[in-house]
Formats: sequence, structure tokens, C-alpha cells
Amino acid sequence: MARRSVHYEAAFESYLRAKGWPYVLVDEAKKAIFADVSIKSFDFLVYSDSEPNLLVDVKGRKFPDSGRGRRSSRAWENWVTREDIDSLQEWENIFGPEFMAVVVFAYWLQGPPQRAPFEDVHFFRKRHYAFRAIGLRDYAASVRPRSPKWQTLSMPSEVFARQARDLATFL
Repeated sequence: MARRSVHYEAAFESYLRAKGWPYVLVDEAKKAIFADVSIKSFDFLVYSDSEPNLLVDVKGRKFPDSGRGRRSSRAWENWVTREDIDSLQEWENIFGPEFMAVVVFAYWLQGPPQRAPFEDVHFFRKRHYAFRAIGLRDYAASVRPRSPKWQTLSMPSEVFARQARDLATFL
């Protein structure tokens, strides 16, 4: 597995392997240039039996422990940069209709998995992870500015929790 230093991406790659889903790891160190425009790379190309194939950008976030009735404003954190959205859209245009851009939020669970709202939890390097995916079009339609200074966007947590789903539903 490549990129072992980014544990969220390494956990996601381990998850893909465990599920037996074919994929290609994209080397982010080499930015693609098309028509003199630099495009931020996505992380994985995941092949589907039924199409479309997925252009996946993985975003790592911590998911707080909800034990003892605790509720955290950091649950379902789902921010991305404007560059992430714009680049994924460009990749989707370049690859064509047989490919779909998807943002996968890799949540590192901060408490026991049974207290988290996920059915599918992956154990990797002594940590528990859950992965929620959302299509770029659905995500982009609901985002709002989070930080103008940092050019970040996010969906309201409640909307994201309803719309994001297991990656298997895309495959």
C-alpha cells in the first residue's frame, strides 16, 4: 500500500482490498497538467461492475465519541476546499460519462464503534474507521462557504448525514 503516512488513505485502501473491489491508487505527487492548467489529483480510481467507475477523493476526519449522550458539533464534519470541488469536476469531464466523481469521508472513530452511527466499520492499524461517500454533484449542490479565507466549503451536518452513504451503493 502506498502513502502509508496518511493513515486515512491507507485505511481506505485497506478497506478496498478487504472488500475485493478493484482500484488504482493515484500518485498525488505528480499533478496533471492539461492545457497549461494544473489540476489537483484525486486519490483512487475504483472500478464498478455496473458503472460508472469512481474517481475518489478521500478526506480524513475524526468522528467524536457519542457515548453518555454526548453530542458534538464535529460529528459529520465534511469540509473540502474549493479546489477539491473544481478539480474533481474537471476530472469527471476529462474521464467522461463512464466515470463519476465521489468524495469519501474517512472517519477515524474516537470511541468504541458500537457507539458510532455506522453499520460498516473497518479496523486498521489498531483504529476503527467508517467511510461515507457522496457524489460530487450532490455534494456541490448543498455546500456553503465555511471559510472564505481558506476557500473551504461544507454541507450542513444534518443534510450530509442523510445524503452520504456507504461506498458499496455506488458500486
